[in-house]
Amino acid sequence: MTHTLTHTEETVSAAQREPLRLMAVHAHPDDESSKGAATMARYVAEGVEVLVVTCTGGERGDILNPSFDASAHAGLDTPEGMSALRRDEMAAAAAALGVRQTWLGFVDSGLPEGDPLPPLPEGCFALVPIEDAARPLVELVRAFRPHVMTTYDPSGGYPHPDHIKCHEVSMEAFRSAGDPERYPGTGEAWEPLKLYYDHGFSMARIRAVHEAMEGAGLESPFGEWVESRTAREIPERQVTTRVAVAKFFAQRDAALTAHATQIDPEGFFFAVPRDLEVDVWPWEEFELAESRVALPPLGEGELEDDLFAGIRVNDEVPA
Repeated sequence: MTHTLTHTEETVSAAQREPLRLMAVHAHPDDESSKGAATMARYVAEGVEVLVVTCTGGERGDILNPSFDASAHAGLDTPEGMSALRRDEMAAAAAALGVRQTWLGFVDSGLPEGDPLPPLPEGCFALVPIEDAARPLVELVRAFRPHVMTTYDPSGGYPHPDHIKCHEVSMEAFRSAGDPERYPGTGEAWEPLKLYYDHGFSMARIRAVHEAMEGAGLESPFGEWVESRTAREIPERQVTTRVAVAKFFAQRDAALTAHATQIDPEGFFFAVPRDLEVDVWPWEEFELAESRVALPPLGEGELEDDLFAGIRVNDEVPA
């Protein structure tokens, strides 16, 4: 009796013959450096092919670094000028991490503020119909053929409309790219095996680092976060996976500072001494949202330590 391979079996079989591939989908340039960056650098060092997909150009982003000299750059008061600079920053961040990077080509929606909130700008990413927004990502999935994808949870991680849209298009692409009937004209069907949500700022991490900072007699940058999140009783999402990445904090930090319009080198992201961070929280966390492979058994309370668990051959990256 002949057995015809399913899409999933074909993908697993390919993973046993080819280098592993990871696709990380983000809303704006700089998001990739603050969410899962050290994990990507680790996998690059292991021989995994990593592609960052950036949904928008960050055209409506504000300059958040108070030490940034805007006068040295012409045109930052226009979306075109801001986008051009942020593309240069993105290229430098990608080089620091060793990853490939590409753009979906949508326009930043901006973060609406006020009560009531103003309408979103016409033509922005958040207002693009889901199938139109997902189509270029499906095409990328079919071209790059990732075994694993990462994106944001349904809340977007925080309520920016582009982050929520990023989640939606990632889910649509993950679920549709393997179906040859969906999105005709975007390449041969490819079915990714696992999809994860980034957990950049879990309360467990915030609380652990906060307590360690106070224990060392240092001022914690997380005091207000702990009090605010506790007071609002925000539920914690499940963490399924911790990837050890302490050896790659330097690459993450270099990628962060590459986004000079956004990241203050004397600010929040660098307020925790790196030796303390290595001791207290040497991981990056993820939530397994969907899997098409059988996962290795874990003991009670045990977490995955690899996004490619269940895919690697003999726990090694294929040559």
